[in-house]
Amino acid sequence: MQDQNKETVVVTGVTGFLGSHTSIKLLKQGFNVKGTLRSLKRSAEIEKIILDQVGETQATLSFVECDLSKDQGWNEAMKGADFVIHTASPFLTYIPKDENEIIKPAIEGTLRVLKAAKDNGIKRIVLTSSIASVLYGNENVQQTEECWTDPNDKRVTPYYKSKTLAERAAWDFANEAGLELSVINPGIILGPVLESDYGTSAEVIIKLMDKSLPAIPQIGFTVSDVRDVAQAHILAMTSPNAAKQRYIAASKFMWMSDIADALRKQFPEHKIPSRSLPNWLVKAMSYVDPVLKTVVKDLGFKHNMSNAKAKQQLNWSQRPEEETIFDTAQSLIKQGAIKLQK
Repeated sequence: MQDQNKETVVVTGVTGFLGSHTSIKLLKQGFNVKGTLRSLKRSAEIEKIILDQVGETQATLSFVECDLSKDQGWNEAMKGADFVIHTASPFLTYIPKDENEIIKPAIEGTLRVLKAAKDNGIKRIVLTSSIASVLYGNENVQQTEECWTDPNDKRVTPYYKSKTLAERAAWDFANEAGLELSVINPGIILGPVLESDYGTSAEVIIKLMDKSLPAIPQIGFTVSDVRDVAQAHILAMTSPNAAKQRYIAASKFMWMSDIADALRKQFPEHKIPSRSLPNWLVKAMSYVDPVLKTVVKDLGFKHNMSNAKAKQQLNWSQRPEEETIFDTAQSLIKQGAIKLQK
């Protein structure tokens, strides 16, 4: 590979959907990657998944065992590295009775990574946040990077609050410590899944294609492609003007019915629901469906998001939403998560 960069990037949560795609792009661009994961038992498996996508490269991929809830391993991970891309974050597929079950580890884990980065002279940290830290309480304006979620907004779930407060804590620490921090705020991250452990975002596609939803709830998402979000992180890492900036890396808003329409065109042999699911029924179903419970407060809530800053300052671009949806579905079929109907 030409133009070997030789710089080393720590990617936290390398086994995650975004972490693995980010590592693939970094290796293809000539960066060495140190991936952190909770147990080295998965290192051989994730190494094969990543390198199968990378192909021939002179860049190196290595792993360090680290847990966001523990101090051990983080200094070792940062030693000799130039940059950190912090994609790891606690996520629950249910609403906890105590919101601190997710808020506390999100904040403490982020600060643990930033402190280790500071102690080891890391040049810049790029943090994965979310549009969840932008949206709520700002519904009457077009949401930009200047907007911050009000943690007391009635629609804010413990997860949304954890992303907001963890990002706030990161900015406070970086400013006090003199760290170069950039933040990426993606929407719901879709795109090609690389393994059977595909996370929760893909459930939107699965539920529309496996008949688990009899009809479509009035829930919408600002769609992000995992490959574009990974590239946004790398651009924020390498662009001189990205220091101390946050960037929305999300595409246009799509109702679940819009996603269903796209799937119907792409997979005409599949029976995709077309009827609307009444809000009262969605609320009732959320009592037994933990995934629905995490989004039920967003019924009828439309986002108006601007990604102009990322496009202008980072020269970031994104692929069409229909391509993202198709590639997500195709990969889920390949992984056996969706069975093609005959």
